[in-house]
Amino acid sequence: MPAIQPLTEQSSKAPSIKPQTIQTDSQGWKAHLTLGFEKRSGKSVLASRTQCGPLTVQRPFYPEGDVCHLYLLHPPGGVVGGDELHINVEAAKQANALITTPGATKFYRNTGKLAKQIQILTVLNDSSLEWFPQENIFFDGTHTQLTTRIELEESARFMGWEINCYGRPASKELFNSGKVDTKLEITRNGEPLLLDRLKIINNDALQSPASLAGYPCFGTFIATHVTPQLLEKAREAITDIGGDQQVGITLLDDILVARCLGQYAEQISTILKLIWMALRPEVMGRDACHPRIWAT
Repeated sequence: MPAIQPLTEQSSKAPSIKPQTIQTDSQGWKAHLTLGFEKRSGKSVLASRTQCGPLTVQRPFYPEGDVCHLYLLHPPGGVVGGDELHINVEAAKQANALITTPGATKFYRNTGKLAKQIQILTVLNDSSLEWFPQENIFFDGTHTQLTTRIELEESARFMGWEINCYGRPASKELFNSGKVDTKLEITRNGEPLLLDRLKIINNDALQSPASLAGYPCFGTFIATHVTPQLLEKAREAITDIGGDQQVGITLLDDILVARCLGQYAEQISTILKLIWMALRPEVMGRDACHPRIWAT
């Protein structure tokens, strides 16, 4: 696979963002990335891109025709106290996009200064967005706030996940201290469909039966326009999984919510991919096509 190269050109149609001063490492990075997808000549394209600070994207791939596969890049390789990253994505009418990342996002230990990542995903009528970043790793001692807001219009279709690892279980490094505040919000036509929040403060919260019950990794999968029949199909897709994990799949109106507790990120991503593969043909109208970065 060729080396990842970020886009260099800026679209003339990119929405404007006020110029900002990029902070030094002692103050933290202040980064913004705004992406706009449109349907042009029968193909979904990255029609606009505006960036400020260390957030960018690779050139799009088209492994399945119309759908634009795009990889988000964060060149510093990790998030530290004082960093504030804003990611805004909009899929216009009839545009179809799938976004992932080349690797995990790492939130490093800090001295108590808050690190923030805010993601706003807007999906307009007759368009679709698939949001599959690789896992977030919260190092011991981090103080992090992660917010994801998904704004849907009536016929917009969305599938996505969030995978969070507290500590580095593969390296036997536990999350003993720190604070992680994660928020997930989904609205349709401005009305809330799901408001989810999890606050982890030190290791006690991880061990609590009302929280993660001793598991260091937690994944959430969301899909829209799911019927009771598709709910059963999703459950059937994971009936033969082995290993030490806990999985629950429910339906809130037409929103499927799957949650998974596991020992490792790979364990959770494997389960969530099985659910995605089972649902995608009917939710998105196309068979599952894995981004090639997942194979590296």
